[in-house]
Formats: sequence, structure tokens, C-alpha cells
Amino acid sequence: MKKETIVIADRTCYLYPPKDRKINSTDTSAQNGENGSVPKLLLLQAGDSHDVALLDREVELIRKGLRESSASDGKPGGGAGGVEMPAFFFAAVEVKDWGQELSPWPAPPTFGEEPFGDGAPLFLQMILEQILPAVTERFGLPADVPVILGGYSLAGLFALWAAYQTDRFAGVCGVSPSVWYPDWDRYTEEHRIRSGAVYLSLGTKEEKTRNPQMKIVGDRIRGYEELLRQQYGAEDRVILEWNPGNHFIESERRTAKGFVWCCRHVVEQELGR
Repeated sequence: MKKETIVIADRTCYLYPPKDRKINSTDTSAQNGENGSVPKLLLLQAGDSHDVALLDREVELIRKGLRESSASDGKPGGGAGGVEMPAFFFAAVEVKDWGQELSPWPAPPTFGEEPFGDGAPLFLQMILEQILPAVTERFGLPADVPVILGGYSLAGLFALWAAYQTDRFAGVCGVSPSVWYPDWDRYTEEHRIRSGAVYLSLGTKEEKTRNPQMKIVGDRIRGYEELLRQQYGAEDRVILEWNPGNHFIESERRTAKGFVWCCRHVVEQELGR
């Protein structure tokens, strides 16, 4: 699969342009399509080595899901008729310290002795001020290209939290997100999300655990879905999907589903398709 690995702001980034696009294109002709399809969506994910190992498969699943959307029903809320999905650019950003960089505020350890930190603000700042500008400039993407931020587990919580800090993300995917995180429910009740659409999912067995902190995840995500629906005042801007199995099954497939749903919503609502 055509991809490039580069370092931006001391982070390894894994980049997947559209299949027909010249990967090293930095000239201005990229803006008018002379170097292949101009992406109209930028998909962004934070991940560790486990996520990185699954990226090729995940991106292929996203492409397949969007092809199927183009061939059949392209509307997030259902309906007949195909909608042509635009080309997308996918970028994954390396996470060096999972429990520190993705955590919005300090919290006691869930497993082991390592507590969670409060590095999410700095990590988000790096994404907004360094990584996104570098990617859009290097590959000739519009500066205001709609960005969909997604992540799995604690990276899923980070994606959701980030959407409360900025309106830069047209959609966010919290896939098996760590909504059990201490005070997350209180935070979301006191703040309003700024993204146009939210995808949530959870494994059916994730709440069936003996860990008292983790077992609340099912009730938390059900309550969070309802809260978002009330705050949005619309049914089609948030979805909660249940996947078979526990937390450790097919993370790449689950994450791909989230990106596809958000792409469909953004195309329908923001790009006027």
C-alpha cells in the first residue's frame, strides 16, 4: 500500500494519500488535481505501536466502506440512492506515552502502579499547531479541509475530549473509548462538544468485567449518547454502535467503521453532497 512515514514535531506520522496521488507532491499543482485526486477529507488518528501495525488493514477497510457508500446508501440517517464519496487523506500520529499524552487530567492507575497524567492539552496543541499545518502544506490539502479525529480506547477518549476544546474537527470517533475515566461524566455534563458529529462504539462484553472501574463503561457510554442527543437536539449527529466481543477484538475494523460513518455525515452535511 502506498504510504509515507515522516517525522513532524518529533513524532512519527504514517500518511496514506489517495491511491492515485503522487505521495511526494509538494508543488502548488496539487491543489488543482494534476497530481491525482484532491482529498476533501483528512482523517487523523493517534495511536501506539499496536495501532500502527494495523494501519494498512484499517485504511483498506475505510476505503472499502466508502466505496460501498458510494454504490448504495450514502446518507448517515438512511435513505435511497448512492452518494459519491470524495477522496480522503489518512494520517496517524505516534503516541509515545499512552497514559500521559492522551489523558486530559490526572487520575489514579487502573492497572499496575502508573497513574494517568494530564498531557492531552500539549498533545492536542502539537496536532493543531504543527502536525495539521505540516500535512496540509506538504500534500497540497486545503488549509480548511474538514478533519475527522478518531481513536481507540484511551485515544478514543482523547478524540472526544479534543472536540470539546476546538471546533477544528468536523467529526470525531470514540471507538471503545475510555469513558470510565474519572470525572468524564461530570465534565461532559458541564461542557458542550464542538464537533459536528460523534461516533461511539463499544464491545458487548466490555462492561462484563470484575474491575469495578472498568465495568461502568457500558452505563457511561449509554448515558453519554443520550446526553449528546439532548445537547445536539438532533438524532442524526450521534450514533452508538455495539460490536461483538470484548475490548481487544478487531480494533482496526471497529475504528474503520467509525471513520466511515463520520465521513458519510460530513459529506452529507458539510460538503453538500
